[in-house]
Amino acid sequence: MTVTVNVHQAKTHLSKLLDRAHAGEEIILAKAGKPYAVLGPLPPQDVGRRPGRLADQTVGPEILLPLPPGELDAWDRR
Repeated sequence: MTVTVNVHQAKTHLSKLLDRAHAGEEIILAKAGKPYAVLGPLPPQDVGRRPGRLADQTVGPEILLPLPPGELDAWDRR
């Protein structure tokens, strides 16, 4: 369902309009009675884990080399 809301009304009820948009409703913001912008929900964000997303990144043999003395001292000071 699409609803048209005047900018002044939108400023007054922005929090409620955001809740409605988040719930999936599309809201048209009008300025002087003319459609000006659309307020709607964002697409779902994938925030979960994705196993294998770093599979193409490799670590070279230098990972097994000893750390330089200065770096070892920095770790010891922690």
